[in-house]
Amino acid sequence: MSMPSWFRRGTFTLLCVGALGAAPALAQRPVGPGRPADFLDPGFHRGRREALRQQLPAGSVAVIFTAPVRNRANDVSFIFHQNPDLYYLTGYDEPDGVLVLFKEPQTVGGQSGVTEALFVQPRDPKREVWTGRRLGKEGAQRELKLQFTADNKDFATAGINWDKFGQVLLTELPADVRDDANDPADLFNLVATVRQQAKIPADFNPRVAELYQMISRFGVANADNLRPYLTAQTSTQPALAADAYVQAYLKADTKEAREKAVASRPVSRIDITTLGQALDQLREVKTPEELQLLRRAIRISAVGQQEVMKALKPNMGEMEVQGLHEYVYKKYGAEFEGYPSIVGAGANGCILHYETNDKPRIGTDLILMDCGAEYHGYTADVTRTAPPSGKFSPEQKQIYELVLAAQEAGFQACQPGATFRAPHEAANKVIVDGLKKLGIIKEDAEVRRYFPHGTSHYLGLDVHDRGSYGPLKAGNVITVEPGIYIPEGSPCDKKWWNIGVRIEDDVLITDKGWDNLSKEAPRTVAEIESMMAKSSPVDNFKLPELK
Repeated sequence: MSMPSWFRRGTFTLLCVGALGAAPALAQRPVGPGRPADFLDPGFHRGRREALRQQLPAGSVAVIFTAPVRNRANDVSFIFHQNPDLYYLTGYDEPDGVLVLFKEPQTVGGQSGVTEALFVQPRDPKREVWTGRRLGKEGAQRELKLQFTADNKDFATAGINWDKFGQVLLTELPADVRDDANDPADLFNLVATVRQQAKIPADFNPRVAELYQMISRFGVANADNLRPYLTAQTSTQPALAADAYVQAYLKADTKEAREKAVASRPVSRIDITTLGQALDQLREVKTPEELQLLRRAIRISAVGQQEVMKALKPNMGEMEVQGLHEYVYKKYGAEFEGYPSIVGAGANGCILHYETNDKPRIGTDLILMDCGAEYHGYTADVTRTAPPSGKFSPEQKQIYELVLAAQEAGFQACQPGATFRAPHEAANKVIVDGLKKLGIIKEDAEVRRYFPHGTSHYLGLDVHDRGSYGPLKAGNVITVEPGIYIPEGSPCDKKWWNIGVRIEDDVLITDKGWDNLSKEAPRTVAEIESMMAKSSPVDNFKLPELK
């Protein structure tokens, strides 16, 4: 799944087979009989909490909320998906909860020596008949093995002395949460409790605080990119336009003036960035347990690409192709897709994050399939582009093989110690040279018209996962995904119009180089055409016509 060159995640960042084997043996999941037995063990989450706590500043407290429940329509909600940070630290996957981590031991709910406290939604047998089993505080204590657990209704009276903490660390302060009038301890009220007891100012603006951190980190070293970005932000956000620190930085016109402006950052007890940076450092390096789940998600997705290639026919619709990918995911036990599937034929393949997927007949144009299974929270991100006819046309083949060559160059740049942009720079050079030879561009800068996104992002609990975007290191899992997109009306020969190609693989950085975890998905022209020549179980699957 491609990323824009500028990607904001907590901080300002420049980015530019056959059947699967048995699931890895990890741990039994709580709540309910007959559930899968390969979820992350409570010991994994405990280790992550302690690793994070060790990074917290002295005298600080960290607060991480569950994700909000989102309404779909009327009385129907979207399927709940937990805040990945909270899931990473606890394994808890229910709404209306909050995790509090203390740098130094505290007294909470009358219990002394507490360094971690999780407040969860209580058991409710009547509601559980309708909406499923809950852990409750006893279940959370038993299954997740936190030091202190309590019902969320006890959070406000838990006796946490917020005044004593020099810093209150947050990754976000949810502001778009519905208030359930029938639940006095829902997420809305948990956030309100933190706001009140931690004395967070009513006018506290997390976005402004986030931009302060951007200025601190990049205001001198990366001013050429940061300044126009901030200027654009201030043009649409009155709070930024009126902010003295932001404006002082924008008015600084020399390196010395910028250094002085950056150093004048106002001090605040409410910190919206430090916790995110610590989580970036932790989550960017995958543990062996995480890699087991990631490998399975990626293999499932690669098998999905195989099976769909076998089944592809010009008379299929984009939605049908999407359904085949997602059926394979479900068949192998992947609960969700890691992101909305991108299945675009012809002109639709030139839309980077096309998600409508409703073209009723894909025809003989290339079809771009950017799809990823989510297995126990960890998501793959694999893209293949294939000709529904089974054979690439000469023009399709030329563009495809140029993208493939760019990806190979990106792979070779995936070395520990290399800059995060190294794969992009290597891939971009190949595409620039190739488009020039084909007569599609004349100047290097024109490449942005046809290759407008970065080549890599981290992968894990999020499809665009947390990470520092510093030098590559062993244990990083990143994508390598160059692409060329030539929409109709482009200033080049019409024979190239509506050709969109992206090839994306999921790569583990190792001590000695890299390992392509999604290599089971056919990549070369020969491999794709050979796979598409095989029969598919779907060939004989016929449904009655609807009239």
